[in-house]
Amino acid sequence: MELEYWQLLFFPLFFGLGWAAARIDIRHLVKESRSLPRSYFQGLNFLLNEQQDRAVEAFVEAVKVDPQTVELHFALGSLFRRRGETERAIRMHQTLIDREDLPEDLKLQAMSELGQDYLKAGLLDRAEEIYNKLCTSALAEEAKRNLLEIYQLEKDWEKAIAIAAELPALATQKEIAEYYCELAAAELIRSRYDSAADYLKTALESNRKCVRASLLQGDIEIQRENYDAAIACWLRIEQQDPPYLALVAQRLLDAFRKLERRNEGLQLLRGYLERYPSLDLLDVVFQLVLEGEGAEAAYTLLREELKRNPTLLGLDKLIEARALIVPAENRADLDLAKSIVQGYTRRLARYRCDNCGFKARQFYWRCPACGGWETYSPKRTEEFDQAL
Repeated sequence: MELEYWQLLFFPLFFGLGWAAARIDIRHLVKESRSLPRSYFQGLNFLLNEQQDRAVEAFVEAVKVDPQTVELHFALGSLFRRRGETERAIRMHQTLIDREDLPEDLKLQAMSELGQDYLKAGLLDRAEEIYNKLCTSALAEEAKRNLLEIYQLEKDWEKAIAIAAELPALATQKEIAEYYCELAAAELIRSRYDSAADYLKTALESNRKCVRASLLQGDIEIQRENYDAAIACWLRIEQQDPPYLALVAQRLLDAFRKLERRNEGLQLLRGYLERYPSLDLLDVVFQLVLEGEGAEAAYTLLREELKRNPTLLGLDKLIEARALIVPAENRADLDLAKSIVQGYTRRLARYRCDNCGFKARQFYWRCPACGGWETYSPKRTEEFDQAL
């Protein structure tokens, strides 16, 4: 279709309108920037240059010049919290909440930030109060997520379960099963075996692969002197997550001893060691072989296992076994070698969180650093790295 000559006049007209609109926007932007304190831009410059201390000083000065700058209050409060200056962050956000002219959505945001300040400061009761108020607001989901974290820190597992039931997206079935296991563990300490068993049953209904529930069920049966039932509970772990058998190896050994079925226990554990190699399993099998077959057989077991899975922790155990079969006058070199190897193995005999990398001498179901559930491998650091 051909254009008429008069239609060509629209092009310069549209261009002129666009130019005018751009000029208006630029003037508006310049006007807004001039209304901001100079210290605000200095603070931004310091932040970009990773000079947080000087940035905070500049922003504080900007707030003094223009107390109505709401966004700057939020930014400054967050900076204070990240720097660990929780008292200043609390004052900053409390000032916003107390302002009568603040819109409702910004007031809710300020309350949420204040709750974070209290969490950072360890004032869990105050943080809980804030987030309970926010549970009926537009920030309800975020509030409940923070309440769940508070209840876990306070070990208030009943409330944690209730929150997870209200909003299933907050916690996985694995985590909910762990909450029930925590309740069961507390009941076990008080020797309330029936209520502990009920919690563990619910835990397995939430997550049928919950290793901890099976482990604790076995512990209950041991307290009741039902050794066969305890063994059955622990054997279930092979179907749930085989590497975790290392955590119950000593328990299985003790149960088989109570039943005077040591040889059966040895055969079972040797089979586990063959299929799921682990230093904890090796240590228990070593004890059984040493008791039943003597030091020479125990040494042979360790030597063959070390060939299959070479680790410094295994070498340390091998030196210990070797010392049992050589004359006392020839042990000086072995003692020296053992002391050198142990200097390294002390750093390696740790469990490590798969989520954050935090290392600990003992096994945790919940990482004390990042709060992740079941993030620790049942293997020690060195053997875990060896497997990789």
